[in-house]
Formats: sequence, structure tokens, C-alpha cells
Amino acid sequence: MTRINKWVKTIGFLPLLLAALAIVGIVLADLSYSGHVAGSGLWGGFVAIFIRSILGVSSWFSSSYGLGIIVFTVFVRFLILPLMVYQVDSMKKMQGLQDEIKALQDTYPGRDTESRQLLAAAQQQLYKDRGISPFASMLPLLVQMPVLIALYQGIHNSPVLRSGSFLWLNLGHQDPYFILPILAALFTFGSSWLSTQANPQQNAMTKAMPYVFPFLILFTALAVPSAVSLYWVVGNLFQMVQTFFLQNPFKMRREREEALALEKEKARKVRKAQRSKKRKKR
Repeated sequence: MTRINKWVKTIGFLPLLLAALAIVGIVLADLSYSGHVAGSGLWGGFVAIFIRSILGVSSWFSSSYGLGIIVFTVFVRFLILPLMVYQVDSMKKMQGLQDEIKALQDTYPGRDTESRQLLAAAQQQLYKDRGISPFASMLPLLVQMPVLIALYQGIHNSPVLRSGSFLWLNLGHQDPYFILPILAALFTFGSSWLSTQANPQQNAMTKAMPYVFPFLILFTALAVPSAVSLYWVVGNLFQMVQTFFLQNPFKMRREREEALALEKEKARKVRKAQRSKKRKKR
């Protein structure tokens, strides 16, 4: 119970409330669809629920399947919002441990198997003592991947979604004007750039992420149905806005600069006091 209370305190009331409302919305959407969607097995049943929910949301908007996908995507983003908040909190805590981790790496250089094992054990103990999960960053991805796969299969398994249209799009075919793939890539760049700018400790891989991922999304979105691209556009836009509020790099950079200035001021006062003490001794 104590661990659950700590988890709830870390995430906050609003993300949990939005996640609860998303669950209610998904269930109501599924129940509001009166048609039949076939699905066999555990995975088939999951895909069927997914399709029914999109069609149910679409029925709220006069069978606009594009709006159904947009609203359902927002439901999914709200559903995983607590995991995203938990991920950001863990990342911030891990950034605060960089000096301690570097000290452990100096103690255990990792030049042999025993040293690497000792380093891994020491890092795990450090994370445990600080209440940090180094695998927290994987949780949102593990949730999103089944949703994305289910969406892709749902489009192909549902003649209704496959034949649906939205604005200039045929949801079962690629975007003929490449607008959605470009938007998906741009929003991916925006969220990745904001995330990396919020992290002062960057290596070559993290610096390259904002430029590599958008190209992967762009070329993938060019080959998938517009419904999947639409999901990416809405989801990545949500992710970009969410990253700005949870990991505002401008605010975090200002806080780091203020902390650094405070440390320099303290160091200056210490040096001044030491010089004054030396003069008195003379």
C-alpha cells in the first residue's frame, strides 16, 4: 500500500483522473457500437475491441472514422499519461545521479567481467536506494506497440475502416499528398528535440535521436495506410505538447543555470572567508 501511495503521489491526481476517463471513454465507445466485429483468440479479441471502440467513437460524430481515430488516439494518450509522468520523473532522478554513477564507474572501470558485474550490482543498488526504475522509459513504448499493431491489423480486418474517408484521405490507403507523413515526422522531431534539450547529459546517440527518429517515422508513414499515419500525427502532436509541459527544457535550463550560479556564489563566499581568515592570522 505504501508503494502504491508513493506511485500515486509521484504521478499526481490529474494524470490518473484523465487515464480513468480514457478507460471509461473506451468502454463506452465499445458498448455504443451495435455492429458485430469478429475476433478469435486473445489477440483477435483485443483487435476486435479496438475496432469496435474506434467505430463506436466514430458513431458519436456521424460515422466520421477520421474523427473516431483522432478521439480514440487521445484516449490512448490519456491512458498512458501516468506512465509518461512516471517515466519523466525517473529520468529526472537518474539525471540527478550522474555524479554518483560516474564515481561508481571510476571505482569499477569495467575492464573485466568481475568489474562489470560489480558495477552493474552497484548501479542497481543505487537505483533501488533512490527508488528509481531504470526500465521506466520502456513502459509507454510497451503499451503503445500493441495499440499500433492492433490499429494496423484493425484497418485491414475492418472493411468499414478500410473504405472510410476523412478530409482528402482514404483511410485504407497511403496519403496521396504525403501531408500526414511529413506532419508525423515534424511532430516526432519536436518531441524528441524538446526531450533531449531537457537532458544536460548527452552522448552522440542522444544527440542524433531528434534527427534519426523523424526519418524513420517519415518513411514508415509513407508505406502504411492513412489511418495509421493519422494516429501517429495526433499521437506525436500530443507527445510534443506533453513533453513541453513535463520536460520544459527552457525552464529546466534556467533552473540549472540558477543552481550553478548559486553554487558559484557559495564557492566565492567560502574563498572570501578563507582569505579573510588568513589575513587575520597574519
